[in-house]
Amino acid sequence: MLGYQHMVQQPQPNNYIEPDVLLVHKPIGISSFDVLRRLRPVLGTKKLGHAGTLDPLARGLMIVGVNAGTKKMTNYLKLPKVYLADIVLGRSTTTGDAEGEITRQTMIGPGDLVLADVDQAVRSMVGTHTLPVPRYSAIKVDGKALYRYAREGKEPPRIPEKEMIVTEAQLIDLYHGGKDTYLAKVRLGVDSGAYVRTLAEELGRQIGDLPASLTGLYRVSIGPHLDQEAFRLEESSEKPGFIRAILDLLFAKRS
Repeated sequence: MLGYQHMVQQPQPNNYIEPDVLLVHKPIGISSFDVLRRLRPVLGTKKLGHAGTLDPLARGLMIVGVNAGTKKMTNYLKLPKVYLADIVLGRSTTTGDAEGEITRQTMIGPGDLVLADVDQAVRSMVGTHTLPVPRYSAIKVDGKALYRYAREGKEPPRIPEKEMIVTEAQLIDLYHGGKDTYLAKVRLGVDSGAYVRTLAEELGRQIGDLPASLTGLYRVSIGPHLDQEAFRLEESSEKPGFIRAILDLLFAKRS
């Protein structure tokens, strides 16, 4: 088993990117829209936007624009991202993550996977991949989002393919998780536009045509900006002076 240390420092009150742009940590269990909804009463404005959606089952860094900062989000969307992905090997789902229905299972017993082989498959992920986008995604086909076809039980006219660039791939941990599956923790650095769910499925194919899906996802960074520096909604919003500190960051830092 490979060693892994997970340390998250508490955010400091002066962490920010620039006026009108905040680093915010999204916890598991809420949507990216919910993050904005919780911030609106704190900041006293409805004009909020973010640079990159995280699914409800994912956690990690979001970059949030406030008022004039919403116009800056396009630039932040282009930045590369780093994730820690928890991947189950031996099971695929309709959504590519734990929320979907199981579509394929392969029994993998303890000792059936060799650490060196999985490590090599992970490292070989670095490069450019042309892969189909997830069926549960906002990509539109004939003017309709793919996830709408899926929710309606309809087959889309086609599944578009997209170029996804992986700049870093490292196996952090691998162990047998019981129930005839293996669990892998993988660090992935990707360029903008990559779908980690799709890359997890591709990793399964690279290992030996195994079904695979995400069980957890943590966005570590966006460009040079770290989740360790972000405000924690679940903690900071309850602290006295938090609103004042946020407003100071947004408006008093202007030069």
